[in-house]
Amino acid sequence: MECISVFDMLKIGVGPSSSHTLGPWRAAERWIKELKDANKFEKVEKITVDLYGSLSLTGKGHATDYAVMLGLLGCDPETIPTENITNYINDIKTTKTLNFNSEKLVNFNPETAIVFNKKFLPYHSNGIIFTANIDGRNKKSTFYSIGGGFVVKEERTNHKKNFEIKCSFPYPIDKGNELLKFCSDLKLPISGVILENEKSIRNEAVIDSELQRIWDTMLECMYIGCHSEGTLPGGLNVRRRAYDMHQSLKGDTPYTTHVGWLNSIRNTEVKFRQILKWVSCFALAVNEVNASLGRVVTAPTNGSAGVIPSVLMYYLVIENHDGNFEDIKRFLLVAGEIGSIFKKGATISAAMGGCQAEIGVSSAMAAGALCELSGGSPEQVLVAAEIAMEHHLGLTCDPIGGLVQIPCIERNAMGAIKAINACELALDTDPNNVKVPLDTVVNTMWETAKDMNNKYKETSEGGLAVGVNVSDC
Repeated sequence: MECISVFDMLKIGVGPSSSHTLGPWRAAERWIKELKDANKFEKVEKITVDLYGSLSLTGKGHATDYAVMLGLLGCDPETIPTENITNYINDIKTTKTLNFNSEKLVNFNPETAIVFNKKFLPYHSNGIIFTANIDGRNKKSTFYSIGGGFVVKEERTNHKKNFEIKCSFPYPIDKGNELLKFCSDLKLPISGVILENEKSIRNEAVIDSELQRIWDTMLECMYIGCHSEGTLPGGLNVRRRAYDMHQSLKGDTPYTTHVGWLNSIRNTEVKFRQILKWVSCFALAVNEVNASLGRVVTAPTNGSAGVIPSVLMYYLVIENHDGNFEDIKRFLLVAGEIGSIFKKGATISAAMGGCQAEIGVSSAMAAGALCELSGGSPEQVLVAAEIAMEHHLGLTCDPIGGLVQIPCIERNAMGAIKAINACELALDTDPNNVKVPLDTVVNTMWETAKDMNNKYKETSEGGLAVGVNVSDC
């Protein structure tokens, strides 16, 4: 059985899209490694990149061309100074050359070297072909970006079962009922079972360090979003809303760092309506950073990156002021596992399943994680995840202008609120009386995805994307 780590589901990268930005970026890195392993890297004379399907149809709005160039430059999405991205791209456009993996200058005019093909390749909606001209001959390599930053090769024919990391977890899990059996046998909560799996491939100190790094990135992202005003890039002239919302909520409470900011919010008296606004503010903040090529955590994708941090912040600043790293750790472990169940049984790619695969899955992940921290049993945790997804089934992906802004940013706020509500419903539910188990809703989501018209799968060819005149925005 193949397995997916929590660190595969929660990756640090640059926005605005895990499928359209992080995936192609990582594909470029893998292609470079292929060339080096074959001792062909130094012989490359010319590079061409062909984008297909959703990568082509909404690639400009998702900065896919930027991601490809940054990957070819050898930049790391986890560490690149995001403020330098525009300079890197402008330099390539101006000089029409590219410093291939920061080692070798090659002629590269983005206008002709990156080709947006509207047709679809057979294995997945997000196809990309790299071509290197070597000694007058073209050497091609095909990749597919299958959601959440996961990348697979063409020869692996079953895209729904393609996972990059292969390992042997002591407690292999494909379905929710298998997870519940391990919880029962081991007498552990879901987070405990997943921790045992993670410990089989890395020591707990490394697990803690990486989970802390993920949370720090989430927290910093929310902080940046709440303190950045102006208009988002891309041409829709979407005004950042988290800044104004945050200003009206926080009052005059002083703070100097993002950690101090968290503590200041904890000390703010809130009522129900303000709770809704705080949660929405956190979610909007993350996705406004994402939309402006900022650094976020895929959770499970960039387009849905705001749901999990906003719900975790809700727990820390509203529900439990004494919440600490152990709570954060448990939350992220549970969320990651729920996400992996959806990835194995369905998809987390909007290009394959619409927005139910992104916001729906992220809401399910957050609902289940919050439920465990709120005292829910393993059975209730899966009930929470099921409720959250059940009420996202059929949600389309129809980004206006191909940008991860409308309706994407607001959907994160809605997904977060639904996750909290799903958790509360689950806590008041007797799992023995549940009619729809998690595994059933996972299967239903996949069947819905297959039935959904392609124009509602991140192509900007249907729904809001054609119902709104971009020039009027």
